Amino acid sequence: MNSLLEIEGLNVTALVDGEQRPLIDQLSLSIAAGEAVGLVGESGSGKSMTARSIMRLLAKNVSATGSIHFDGRSVLDMNPKELREYRRSDVAMIFQDPRAAINPVRTVGDFLTEGLRKNTGMSKDEATTRAVDAMTTVGIHRARERMGQYPHEFSGGMLQRVMICSTLLTQTRLLLADEPTTALDVTTQAEVVGLLDALRRDRGLGLLFITHDLDLGAALCDRVCVMYAGRIVECRTAHDFYTHSRHPYSKALFDARPSVDQRVHRLPAIPGSPIALYDVGAACAFEPRCPFSVDACANAVPGLRNVNGGDVRCIRAEDTDTTDLVEERA
Repeated sequence: MNSLLEIEGLNVTALVDGEQRPLIDQLSLSIAAGEAVGLVGESGSGKSMTARSIMRLLAKNVSATGSIHFDGRSVLDMNPKELREYRRSDVAMIFQDPRAAINPVRTVGDFLTEGLRKNTGMSKDEATTRAVDAMTTVGIHRARERMGQYPHEFSGGMLQRVMICSTLLTQTRLLLADEPTTALDVTTQAEVVGLLDALRRDRGLGLLFITHDLDLGAALCDRVCVMYAGRIVECRTAHDFYTHSRHPYSKALFDARPSVDQRVHRLPAIPGSPIALYDVGAACAFEPRCPFSVDACANAVPGLRNVNGGDVRCIRAEDTDTTDLVEERA
């Protein structure tokens, strides 16, 4: 399968107080047209920074090296004109809070039609008709009437639909969804996720879905990748990830989630706190919190290697299927 997006050896650093601090280290990831890839992990692991790097929406003190190729073109080497066209036509991003992405003093209709009129030369009436059709497609009723409303008149779920609608109007080929359901109630979450999945399948979109919800990521995506401290620590098919994850961090995340099938007095928690990449040094970042760690884990950064059909960054990945190791260390 040919990749629509290909990332190889991505490194992202931030200049803070005259010091270069690493944020993402040697990240490699690919997404094919029509494929959904989930990116999961705790806050601060680098998920959103990865999406912003793909869009090249980085702060002035943040720089990226390595390679990001979209349909064979180098994103990191694009000039301003090429970058504007790339963001306008090829890739779109749905943020966690849609209210932060839409101007609150302009109508939703202005938000949806401005780009069409400016970039394609459409008349106001033609752009309005296109926007109304797109709003209807994403399940917004009385679309023509709601074009004249302001963002504060929409619920969070409806405003997220407006954001999805904006991607339909640009004929986007790659969609980056950065926790688009976090602020929504469970029923609305299901509706938005179902809409994203239907659009992905119908239009052959590549989808990067960033989430904290392991079950949601496994249900929606073809592959799931886990990030910890700026590195991908495991990546495998959604089915295998759900049933045969091998990295201790992946297994700990699964153990810490509530289940409708099992009642427990207290959910297991991962000991310790997440760590930033620039505080790790030459060691496995998860080593201080890992029940499987040995002395070698603190002496070198493990590389990604294939274990049972998936890529895992752990020297003891073959042993994590033996649950009594946790009891021995406890």
